[in-house]
Amino acid sequence: MKKTILGFVLLILAGPALARPLVGNAQAGKDKSSICMGCHGIPDYRTAYPHVYHVPLIMGQQQAYIAKALHEYKSGARSHPSMRAVAGSLSDQDIADIAAYFSRGSK
Repeated sequence: MKKTILGFVLLILAGPALARPLVGNAQAGKDKSSICMGCHGIPDYRTAYPHVYHVPLIMGQQQAYIAKALHEYKSGARSHPSMRAVAGSLSDQDIADIAAYFSRGSK
């Protein structure tokens, strides 16, 4: 019984720590962002897959927005096939790092 109560107490105390978002490392994000820059770093770039699509520049975008978008592509909540494939290969730490890098606003 004591172990059960202790387990619940530890779970309650650890809950907030587990819910904290990962802290991104901008330098690590720069090292991981080459695949992103191939499209999102080219002014007025358009892709023809799956249709002609204007690719937005994301340098300087808010960190939370970039992370949220990547998580949504990874989960399938957003449906661009190329972005889903890229985001699907990223860990949560990769996403946090890439978002930190792009939110800095300069290359």
